[in-house]
Amino acid sequence: MRRPREAVDFDQLEAWYPPAPEYFETAWLDDPDTIEAKQLERLQARAQVAAKVPFFADRWQAAGFDPGSISTLDDLARAPSYTVDDIRRSIEANPPLGNYQGVSPSDAAHEPMRVYMSGGTTGRSRPTLYTAWDREAGALLTARALYLQGIRPGDVVLNAWAYSTHNGAHIMDEALYKWLNCIVITTGTGNVTSSRKQVELALEYGAKAILTTGDYLLHLADVAQEMGVDPTDLGLTALPNIGDVEKLEATFGVPVLDSYGFHEVQWVSVECPEKDGLHIFEDAYVVQIVDVETGELLPDGEQGAVCITELYKTGSPQFRYNIMDLSSLRPREQCACGSWLRKMAPFAGRGDNMVKLRGVNIWPEALGEIVTDVPGTTDDWFVRAYRDGNRDEVLVTVVGEPGVDREALQTSVEHALKERVGVRIGASIAGVGELDALTGFGTAAKLVRFVDERQT
Repeated sequence: MRRPREAVDFDQLEAWYPPAPEYFETAWLDDPDTIEAKQLERLQARAQVAAKVPFFADRWQAAGFDPGSISTLDDLARAPSYTVDDIRRSIEANPPLGNYQGVSPSDAAHEPMRVYMSGGTTGRSRPTLYTAWDREAGALLTARALYLQGIRPGDVVLNAWAYSTHNGAHIMDEALYKWLNCIVITTGTGNVTSSRKQVELALEYGAKAILTTGDYLLHLADVAQEMGVDPTDLGLTALPNIGDVEKLEATFGVPVLDSYGFHEVQWVSVECPEKDGLHIFEDAYVVQIVDVETGELLPDGEQGAVCITELYKTGSPQFRYNIMDLSSLRPREQCACGSWLRKMAPFAGRGDNMVKLRGVNIWPEALGEIVTDVPGTTDDWFVRAYRDGNRDEVLVTVVGEPGVDREALQTSVEHALKERVGVRIGASIAGVGELDALTGFGTAAKLVRFVDERQT
């Protein structure tokens, strides 16, 4: 049995993936040849490990891809990509962990391990097993982004993300505590620690940052004003949040540097103060952009789906994972900050119809399954995403059975949504036929079940 300190060679970890602030004086400034040589060496090693995982071995054999044939970075494009649908099928065939993990729970006897789950609104949750190395490396990469966004060692930081079965709040906490020597106040969401209390804690302890969604941070600004406190008097010096950049900057008087990451791979890229694209941590990732429909590689500058290959993990591999987030790549050139790292454009939406609601990934089809399971509903439903002030909201409308008590059914449906999804989602009850104009029932070849009004 190995303890965490024995399972991770920290000297090696820091040599391969320098932490902040050293990173910004070393690998951040690598020349293009050094960057790509490092990527190729790690890509070749990662391919050999992934080839032992059944999920990849089967797919690669079917596609005729030999992991030993990678001799240049361009060869990566020959490996088949996969999407969340492939992961779901893997879980259905091999519950509950699928066959895409590089380790198993039995390995925890000698390798400290954690499991986090992304989503869960799609039916089965998508689990990822993380080894001790994966957790430390992932936290280190996250700390790089938080450092560049303005958080410094010794800062007091409120972590107001939702602590749950997903990875986000936990990796933030690990990054702040283990790699930035910050004092973390784990407030959680407003459901755990009231918004007023969060403002009081930020003032009392002199917090320099509050980690949460941009929507909730703007809500905290409103609460502060109700308490007679100007948001700029909170004294925040860093705003590493997701949301309306212009409004956040105007409200708190602090620059917002964008960043990008997701559950399975942690933090991928971050803006520098030049605010001209997100620098990719290329010692840990290869980012490609592919056509949403065909999966074919797209040229620089063209928007498509983000396809990620991580180069640092020892547990569950992500090797050409098409996450279906929309972005584009910039040609490699030196930034005014001195870095030669490739840049990607900020997140530009989804290549499918997933909705990100207060940090939780939500699929309309899954919401439909949840609401139609509630007694008193029919199988007719419709999902609407819209913007209400500074917040993204989702409303699920489901047709009730004739004669049902609509008010009581609405309460039951909203309770089911909150219980299954973990965030509040509004519901309404419609009568038979009332959704036909929205869904195209009787006129469309394929029913419409979702509309996104946030960009209109």
